[in-house]
Amino acid sequence: MPARILIAEDDAKQAELIRLYLERDGHSVVVASDGRRALEVARELEPDLIVLDIMLPGVDGLDIARILRQDSTVPIMMVTARSSEDDKLLGLDLGADDYITKPFSPRELAARVRALLRRSGIVSTENATLTVGGLELDRNRHEVSCGGERVDCTPKEFAILETLMTEPGRTFTRLQLIESAFGFDHFGLERSVDVHVKNLRKKIEPDPSEPTYLLTVYGVGYKMTDAS
Repeated sequence: MPARILIAEDDAKQAELIRLYLERDGHSVVVASDGRRALEVARELEPDLIVLDIMLPGVDGLDIARILRQDSTVPIMMVTARSSEDDKLLGLDLGADDYITKPFSPRELAARVRALLRRSGIVSTENATLTVGGLELDRNRHEVSCGGERVDCTPKEFAILETLMTEPGRTFTRLQLIESAFGFDHFGLERSVDVHVKNLRKKIEPDPSEPTYLLTVYGVGYKMTDAS
């Protein structure tokens, strides 16, 4: 079943990308852009999980974790630009269940959210496998198969395929694929996506010159077929 997730993040672009990625996993997501609002929403919504940035205006994430832990066991994913061991240990000591440092891939954050929800017994693993026709992607095992045959994918190929298979029929621009699959800090050329898609087609398409899974939307980008 989907989870109720609160994102406490004051960077609007980053919060929106995380929200979109978690909603693709079927979750209900609310965003709070400052600490005081995050506390209000946490108490009103009683979320199943909180993605909590440390550097929030009003009340910072460390104080929010400290306050919530007085009467709540809600799983907390701490997010911060601070990377020192002391900062991580402080967040964990205050009750955070996991810790991810910026810059990060939203795909990685979503995977860690899934793992945290499973460990907490909040959701099952039924969304761990994505299937489109004879193409299957297992997020937990990090495996891809097509027609029952194992397909070896590079990490970037797997990330692009996962993004496209999460929303069959949706067209993604090259920039959206870079941001969704590789993260906020990825400065690779948009055309590098074409190379990854070309290589994926060689691995999963019966005829790469006439693709039936990975479709080109000319002038825009790519989409996964929505044919059953």
